[in-house]
Amino acid sequence: MSADRDATDVRTDVLVVGAGVAGLACAHDLLAAGVAVRVVEADAEVGGRMRTDRVEGFVVDRGFQVFNTSYPQVRGRLDLRPLRLRPFTPGVLIHTESGRLRFSDPTRRPRTLPDLLPGRLAGTRDLLALAVLSGRDMLAPPRLLKSATDTTTRTALADAGISDTFVERFFRPFLSGVFLEDELVTSSRFFHLVWRSMLRGTLCLPAEGIGAVPRALAAALPEGTVRLETPVERLTDDGALTVAGRELAARAVVVATGPGALAALLPRAGVPAYRTVTTYYHVAPTSPLAEPTLLVDTRRRFLNTCVLSDVAPGHAPRGHALVATSVLGGDAEGREREVRGALREAYGTGTDGWDLLTVRTVADALPAMAPPQPLVRTSRVAAGRYACGDHRATGSVQGALASGARAAGEVLRDLGR
Repeated sequence: MSADRDATDVRTDVLVVGAGVAGLACAHDLLAAGVAVRVVEADAEVGGRMRTDRVEGFVVDRGFQVFNTSYPQVRGRLDLRPLRLRPFTPGVLIHTESGRLRFSDPTRRPRTLPDLLPGRLAGTRDLLALAVLSGRDMLAPPRLLKSATDTTTRTALADAGISDTFVERFFRPFLSGVFLEDELVTSSRFFHLVWRSMLRGTLCLPAEGIGAVPRALAAALPEGTVRLETPVERLTDDGALTVAGRELAARAVVVATGPGALAALLPRAGVPAYRTVTTYYHVAPTSPLAEPTLLVDTRRRFLNTCVLSDVAPGHAPRGHALVATSVLGGDAEGREREVRGALREAYGTGTDGWDLLTVRTVADALPAMAPPQPLVRTSRVAAGRYACGDHRATGSVQGALASGARAAGEVLRDLGR
């Protein structure tokens, strides 16, 4: 990978603007078909929103993210072994006003079956309804889930026979962290696909942080394909013009950037509203949990929290614990203090001695996916102009990768390849 100042420009078949996972997947498929491709990226690293920083010896992702092993695009594109994936517990802890409850998958951890006894987390009718919903989502062909009538997630849960009490106790606090909205107005189609992926896969963290995923995708491309630190100012009739004034000639241009740059470069593409999330990273002297499990709050003072160093020990230097806690929206004065107070209750330990390491706000973390939600959108915007990203599929790594693949296919067809 090189920077904008390197090399002399030559005409290429396809220019991909943006080296997030969608753009990298698109480039890979185009190259595999024998098409000359160049990828330009404004930042100094690949990954887009999937980036990892080193902060005072700690591994910090740009916002809390997890990696799901069940996604078809993930299985087809990545060798997972070099990522050294570290799994979360198959379940969550739920902080309630009457104490902490555990929701686990007893098919993976039979010893947790007592946690699902009627009367603890939910009643018998709710547990039976959950079993039916989960069995259907896990075993049904994905096309059936994608073609079902689209409603809100809350309506879908009610239609499945799940009570409001169980929704408020488990689904709402848990899914708020998945959808980045706490009213469960997200597409039911997307919910069923997400629930299926969780049942069939494992939620993990790469040992070196989520940024290891796009780095692995970029490493599979030929040397010199990706040019870093090359922001594009605008598209031209012949390709694109960089901020540095360099012409990048190409027969086709695929814009695989975040929503802001996409709207500037391809105004006709149409960009949905995005959800904002802020993650607070605290350093504690010891782990307040001592297990690799997500913790959610029925009062929804935070989306979720976990001890990252319990999941991937290398995320924190020896003798320290790294705690990540996410909330909806941006950072604000006094908010960290409120979060710290909520964590004191949720973890059942003092937090005054915790140090705030850093704060990460991601303004375009996830596209809003209200019903009816199209799960597939064409990448074609105009002649020779294409767009890809999670905003043209589903708000997930699977959606971003699939969108990149779809863009590559449409470009190849239009080029007669």
